[in-house]
Amino acid sequence: MYIPKHFEITDVDEIFDFIADNSFGQIISNVGEKVFSSHIPFLISEDKTKIIGHLAKQNPQHIELDDQEVLVTLQGPHDYISPSWYVGSGVPTWNYQAVHIYGHCKIFHDTEKLKSVVDRLSNKHESAFQAPWVPEYNASMLSAIIGIEITINEIQCKYKLSQNQSSQNQLQVIEQLRILGSSALADAMERNFNSISDNHE
Repeated sequence: MYIPKHFEITDVDEIFDFIADNSFGQIISNVGEKVFSSHIPFLISEDKTKIIGHLAKQNPQHIELDDQEVLVTLQGPHDYISPSWYVGSGVPTWNYQAVHIYGHCKIFHDTEKLKSVVDRLSNKHESAFQAPWVPEYNASMLSAIIGIEITINEIQCKYKLSQNQSSQNQLQVIEQLRILGSSALADAMERNFNSISDNHE
């Protein structure tokens, strides 16, 4: 991923917090002579060395996935940024947050391990509900999926949040995003702006 220096994020805790909060992404690998992508939710291993998930066995991506070097991409909030929001001249652009994870993929079929992955994913995403669903399903359903475990080799993280603009322009972009209802991106910009301001004090 192309990352100009002022958009690069290197803080490990920040990166893994982002991954945990934006864990639905793409696993990209080769299937035959084509690049293939599947959109799935991921988990981080407790020691933060692996990314874990599962695919349907009917998905052809899993057939050649074992032992491949793969790319996982995750994306946070994003939106169009109009130059009309700046003081002075500017060009149209897009603000966004993204993480790319490169790693070595292994597949697994162990039923208990698959159940653990499905249960963890369910519990994580059900936790936001007042009456969460407790994982209860026919264990035979696990035979329809395969697990994937990606050992992380490299992580790239980019926050393109108008850091190359003046403080005034950044604040005006935040204000306009809130007016448009793009609150998640506005919040991300505000956190980043305050963090940079605090570090400069």
